[in-house]
Amino acid sequence: MKQSWYVGGLHFECVGCGNCCAGPDEGYIWITTREIACLAEHLGMTVEAVRQKYIRRVGLRHSIIENKTTKDCIFLTAGREGCRGCAVYSVRPNQCRTWPFWSDNLGSPDSWNYAAVKCPGINRGRLYPFAQIEAIRKQKKWWM
Repeated sequence: MKQSWYVGGLHFECVGCGNCCAGPDEGYIWITTREIACLAEHLGMTVEAVRQKYIRRVGLRHSIIENKTTKDCIFLTAGREGCRGCAVYSVRPNQCRTWPFWSDNLGSPDSWNYAAVKCPGINRGRLYPFAQIEAIRKQKKWWM
């Protein structure tokens, strides 16, 4: 088995910039059926109401809608002192929970450093050891 380039770990510290949740390009914020149910419970809405107001279907999958103008996640909030946050942080989808340890970002040092152009928290802060990075990357069911 080929050894991963990040076997020594990687540094990451969320700085609250919200860039991971923001445009300028349209993207997808993948959300599972179970995560939609968690979101609905958190918002005090029915699953159907959440689907109608906040979710779009993309093929066989679902994505949280984005602001039509900015392409930011609809749940990205403006905070104080330049920080931004998530209005549904405690029930955010797995895709959000695993940032920046996505397989695409971990493909090579160049991929990791390309992600760092948008995310100022990459390559700073605490060291995540290899085993923890892999556990985060492979995580699927955070609600369990």
